[in-house]
Amino acid sequence: MKLIYNYMKNDILRHELNVLTQKTFGFDFENWVKGGYFEGDYIPYSFEEGGEIIANVSVNKMKFIQNGVRKNYIQIGTVMTDKPYRKQGLAKRLMEYVLKEYENKYDGIYLFANLNALPFYQKTGFKEGLQYQYALKKDWTKVLKKGNPFKSVDKQNKQIRLKYMDAVRNSAVNSALEQINKYSLQMFYTANLNNVYYADDIDCFIVMEKSDDVLMLQSVISKEHISLNDIITRIDIEYNQLKLGFSPCDDDIYMFEAFPYDGGDDYRLFYRGKELESIEKEKLFFPNLSHA
Repeated sequence: MKLIYNYMKNDILRHELNVLTQKTFGFDFENWVKGGYFEGDYIPYSFEEGGEIIANVSVNKMKFIQNGVRKNYIQIGTVMTDKPYRKQGLAKRLMEYVLKEYENKYDGIYLFANLNALPFYQKTGFKEGLQYQYALKKDWTKVLKKGNPFKSVDKQNKQIRLKYMDAVRNSAVNSALEQINKYSLQMFYTANLNNVYYADDIDCFIVMEKSDDVLMLQSVISKEHISLNDIITRIDIEYNQLKLGFSPCDDDIYMFEAFPYDGGDDYRLFYRGKELESIEKEKLFFPNLSHA
């Protein structure tokens, strides 16, 4: 068994990592890499034995503008061990290696833990954190629509795809906690252009999803800052509640109410580093499309 890391450009090793990822979490990132969306900010640290990846802890270098201040965080992700090798402390050893490598070199380290993994992170020195999610105030749902409505993009249109990719790479700050190296992760979630909409009169893309009567506005992508009022008044979809998958900027916050969010039935936020206490203090929310 040996420690290997930073091997995403190695087709054989990446395939083995992908095999373990599929078995553990049920998703496949091979097309994400082959599509050219991987740009080096995702770094796996793994134990390899007999040509197979048997345990992994990945580092994601995250660059944010947090209320106007540049922050460099590390997000831990894809923490997993193959079933035959569990309860041997392999993930703990990898985590200790990663923490030694990155702690005190960045503004903080955080992760989103599956509920069944909470004891592991509680024992490894992480603190449980609280975020704040935002929902549009009820009276704002009655605002009359104005401007050209957002329309679902044509997935077969190569020009609109290239325009969207360019906008993601060069997006303005449209949230209070804006990931500025968002290209890789945003494209991981939206490369197929599902749930991507465009309004031509303001040259803006949004990502939104509807579940029952709740509309989730996940992302605003534009080269110039656009107020959420201008976004919401162009959404031509009926809903009873609109939630944000990110934190609104100060100039938009008057439209929304904030409520504590601990991850619900999905996850818990854990962190190391005093700087990350600011997430709760400033009532922020890590963008849903920044989860690695």
